[in-house]
Amino acid sequence: MKVKVQTLDAKADGDVQLNADIFGVEPREDILHRVVTWQLINRRAPARATRERSDVARTGAKFGRQKGSGNARHGSRRAPIFVGGGKAHGARARTFSSSLNKKIRTLGLKMALSSKAKDGKLIVVSDLDMNGDAKTKALSAKLDKLGFGKTNLVVDGEAVNVGFARASANIPSINLMPAAGANVYDILRHETLVITRAGLEKLEARFNG
Repeated sequence: MKVKVQTLDAKADGDVQLNADIFGVEPREDILHRVVTWQLINRRAPARATRERSDVARTGAKFGRQKGSGNARHGSRRAPIFVGGGKAHGARARTFSSSLNKKIRTLGLKMALSSKAKDGKLIVVSDLDMNGDAKTKALSAKLDKLGFGKTNLVVDGEAVNVGFARASANIPSINLMPAAGANVYDILRHETLVITRAGLEKLEARFNG
């Protein structure tokens, strides 16, 4: 599958042949759903436990007479009825994690990339060099010419271009990451996927390695 390559100035810069094993896989909703669910579960922070009676640092000694005081009988200041005491039936510590077969995760990423190529929402640029004009205003003027959508995931090579990262920092429609960070959830939740030549090479090396 051939895709046209363009510069940030929307000028043609040749073609690139996309690997059919990566960008030509027929997407399956069930596989994509499993991978996205796995990602979102593992992003959840653990739930903190509340301090119960045994966790509170207060005296456990009996502090009053059993009879004769006219008050209720108490054996510890750590009881839940006192201010500063432990919580009765408090929340338990929970960790949220899930496992998924590596082959399924790899297949899901290939399907996410293929879905963008199939829908015509894949843009390949030669590089992200701003040519000394790393300004937000300059970049914003180029987005419409490049065919960017309402939300765009830009994938660079080993590391992101510093100038482009600075220029796009204040543009909410652009999310920038290196090829190593490309994942199913972020690819699917953005309208357009933009990849550099270096990003394509790193993605192919990632699957072959």
